[in-house]
Amino acid sequence: MKDPKLFLVSAPSGAGKSSLIDAALVRANKSDLPLELSVSYTTRLPRKGESDAKDYFFVSKDEFLDKKNSNFFIEFAEVHGNLYGTSIDFVESKLSLGVNLILEIDVQGFRQINDLSMNYESIFILPPSIHSLEERIRNRGDEDLNAIDLRLKNAKDELEHASEYKHLIVNDSFDKAADELFNIIAQNESLNKINDEEVQQFLAQLLSY
Repeated sequence: MKDPKLFLVSAPSGAGKSSLIDAALVRANKSDLPLELSVSYTTRLPRKGESDAKDYFFVSKDEFLDKKNSNFFIEFAEVHGNLYGTSIDFVESKLSLGVNLILEIDVQGFRQINDLSMNYESIFILPPSIHSLEERIRNRGDEDLNAIDLRLKNAKDELEHASEYKHLIVNDSFDKAADELFNIIAQNESLNKINDEEVQQFLAQLLSY
């Protein structure tokens, strides 16, 4: 078995990142590939159905800042007014047990880990179009107009940094994108994916809108 790795997966809000990660976890389970999703710390309140230590480690802002100041986090970021961070010990303990770990992360956090020269693979999920991205964000229905506008702005800002990632996946066909994500994580040699030059051209088109 190949050595376990840390996989940093980013995407603008509304690009389908969480659903693709869930699909990759299902594929890993069927293939007996040790793979888990990293559990982050956050200051935001739990949403309906979320539980502590399973979805997130929910902490107060003061507790989060204490951990940050004691170098507890490998990365941390403020997203939509809430603080998020990943424990160094959590990551190291999973990798030492032979478990591949997915870290669902934004560009802020990715850049912090990138500066540490860690052994990881970076993956950015692209939406099929700017229109579909905006539609998904607006149709969530659980936020006011100001929050929607903030998510749209942040989503477009994150697209500006997509080319900094090693792997780009276009989520225009969910099953194909999920297969590509899993193949990267499984470290398969033969990947059925779009030509890198075509993906870069597609990204340029997204950024032109």
